[in-house]
Amino acid sequence: MTPEFSVILPTGGRPSDGRPTDGRPDKLLKCLDALSRQKLPHHQFEIIVVDDANDRTTEATVRNFTQVFGIEARYLSQPRRMGLAAARNRGWQAARGKILAFTDDDCQPQPDWLTSALPCFKRGAQVVSGHLRIPLTTRPFTYDHGPLYTESAHFTSANLFCLRSAVHRAGGFSEDFTLASHEDSDLQFKMIRKGVPISKCPEAVVLHPIEPPQSLLAEQRLKSYDALLYKRHPDLFRQRMPQQRRQLLQYTGAILSLTVAFSAVLTGHTTLALFAVGIWGFLIADLFHKNLPSGPLTVDGLKQALTMATAAPVLSIFWRLHGAVKYRVLYL
Repeated sequence: MTPEFSVILPTGGRPSDGRPTDGRPDKLLKCLDALSRQKLPHHQFEIIVVDDANDRTTEATVRNFTQVFGIEARYLSQPRRMGLAAARNRGWQAARGKILAFTDDDCQPQPDWLTSALPCFKRGAQVVSGHLRIPLTTRPFTYDHGPLYTESAHFTSANLFCLRSAVHRAGGFSEDFTLASHEDSDLQFKMIRKGVPISKCPEAVVLHPIEPPQSLLAEQRLKSYDALLYKRHPDLFRQRMPQQRRQLLQYTGAILSLTVAFSAVLTGHTTLALFAVGIWGFLIADLFHKNLPSGPLTVDGLKQALTMATAAPVLSIFWRLHGAVKYRVLYL
């Protein structure tokens, strides 16, 4: 019997900061447990776990889940690390279901996730984006750290339903996005350009607790993928992606003022150096304030805010320029 849904669940991929990781069976198990609570009869959906880390513990977790809950869950291992986009492609290409349902291993689909989306397709939908709910206490709080997922996002691979034909028509996920950044936006833009209609189903809810990353600074390398997305879809990028122009101007001002200060010191222009240092200090103080945690102040919170204020401008501009050079596009 052909299931209504194939749930595509990539795991073990490189996170947004690019650090190699082992499998994440603890997070995956929570996601699988949430899927076991779906109101849709279990025989009407299958689960395909694609492991980008080729982790034995993850394989055992999937096997034990199937034995305990009696839900069809297939484990596919990537021969080498290729990223979450490649894992999703392998998953949907191996799927048997009429509808592809995408989520992530650190998400928790709510019990009526599948039953809420099904009527949309019975009415003729081709692509449906659900609602991502982020617990208030886990949302990123720093000025620079734009969350990878937001509750207002119209299209995210953490909560997405598609007909196979729609994904195939768009060419699937681009595997050039090897880190967890913009691969879903690229798919969305390709669908828009192909004329594939995208619907919204706010009743299909996925809970996404976001943990603070180990290194907010390491995530600055995602700025490089902005250039790739811009190169492929310049008009849609400008229309739909947050530009953060004020932040970019602030970062650029901090770097330029510090550069002027050093140059002035080397050439003996003391007054100019003091003036440039003053501008740099003002900008850094403002960035420090914006990066302060929203909760009670702690020593770690103050250290993180200071680190972000002083280092993020340099890294952000560097990775933007890196992307512009790598992908040969005029972008900053």
